[in-house]
Amino acid sequence: MRAYRFTLDLQMFSQEKTEPATHKKRQEARQKGQVAKSAELPGAFILLFTFLSFMMLGGYYKERILTLFGFIFENRLNLQLSTGNIVTLFTDIMLQCFMLLAPIFAITLLLAFLGSYLQIGFLFTGEPIKPKLSKLNPINGFKQIFSMRSVVEFLKNIIKLVIIGVIVYMTLWNERHHIMQLASVPVETMFSYTAGLTVKLGLEIGALLVVLAIADYIYQRYEHEKSIRMSKQDIKDEFKKSEGDPLIKGKIRERQRRMALQRMMQEVPKADVVITNPTHFAIALQYDGSKMEAPTVIAKGMDFVALRIREIAKENGVITMENKPLARALYQLSEIGDTIPADLFQAVAEVLAHVYKLKGKTK
Repeated sequence: MRAYRFTLDLQMFSQEKTEPATHKKRQEARQKGQVAKSAELPGAFILLFTFLSFMMLGGYYKERILTLFGFIFENRLNLQLSTGNIVTLFTDIMLQCFMLLAPIFAITLLLAFLGSYLQIGFLFTGEPIKPKLSKLNPINGFKQIFSMRSVVEFLKNIIKLVIIGVIVYMTLWNERHHIMQLASVPVETMFSYTAGLTVKLGLEIGALLVVLAIADYIYQRYEHEKSIRMSKQDIKDEFKKSEGDPLIKGKIRERQRRMALQRMMQEVPKADVVITNPTHFAIALQYDGSKMEAPTVIAKGMDFVALRIREIAKENGVITMENKPLARALYQLSEIGDTIPADLFQAVAEVLAHVYKLKGKTK
């Protein structure tokens, strides 16, 4: 009973998602549109930089506004209305409005692109907008409404509104004396003060929203990393899918070794001589002066493989010679199919000369 419980505990532990996601898991999540992204970060920077543009490009905005209203009240006030005049009037007004709002449009497009790129880079995927029947499940929708993420989003919005309200209240309260005196100042001074106060509030709120957006991005990264965590079993399964089952791969390698060994043993009868250690090493050499520049190793092995090479050589009448230093050197310095190293030419030539003498032929 204890062993059964221990096995269950191990299985439950292996299913706990405690491991960081692998690179493959991250790529799959990214292709599905599951990335760490704060939707508030671009908006916060757009608000902040828009109000900064009001402060830095105040002269440009002032000139555009005066041009727009001057165009209407000075040049077009007594216009005789007709179809052609109305089209021209609205075309001119739209052009003036576009020139007035062009910096804001440019800031919005640029920061929206940069805000997305800096968070997730280039990502084009239609996976999130694909229709799924699971999204129509009311039970899942109910769970999402009352999930921890929804609670966090609700609390975050409440905190944001409270902080912004406090900033606006404190700013207006500190300026209450100036606000009360606006009724007795010229219209130009009134507009100038109101514009300055609005820009000040916009900058303060924009800076606050940027700080909150950065904190939200950090939280989104934490939630994303938590959502893509993997269990130890998930990592094992992924490794099996990508690399293949280790047991199957081991069997394949073992079969490949057996086939290579079998092919090597088929070459032993073609050898001119087998040099042995005598028991630990065996190297089969072949030399054909009309085809080869130097003797070639066609088979080699140690221990059991060496024993098998000697047996096949004996069965096929291949001469076996014992030379411990040469056998060890050939085994360490040469591979199957390679010619012997130049340093061993002299020693191998002497062995082959002896072999050819025994066979009663010369090469």
